[in-house]
Amino acid sequence: MRPDKSGTRHFWQQRATAVANVPLVLFLLWFIISHLGAARADVVASVQNPITAILLTLSFASILWHMRLGMEMVLEDYVQDERMLRTCLLLNTLFTAAMALAALYAILKMVFGA
Repeated sequence: MRPDKSGTRHFWQQRATAVANVPLVLFLLWFIISHLGAARADVVASVQNPITAILLTLSFASILWHMRLGMEMVLEDYVQDERMLRTCLLLNTLFTAAMALAALYAILKMVFGA
């Protein structure tokens, strides 16, 4: 399914997002744990900090891109029918884009219009 020589790019994108995910997921876990039981206003106030908003956006972007790349590999390995593979790859991309838009919307709503 993948054109010649794009496997190397895919490999390095997966590795790059995996490395980026280490500090970003640690930040995300810290953010979630530190806000357990907090009032919504406190969470919104934290997200309104530009650094926090940027780190949250980067976290979701990197995690979702990594997820999309991983699912793409699984689909290419296990879906044999070419038409079904193309459909699954399209759905994988659409699902990832929808989740990214939802995350970005939620972050922007808290930053600008809580």
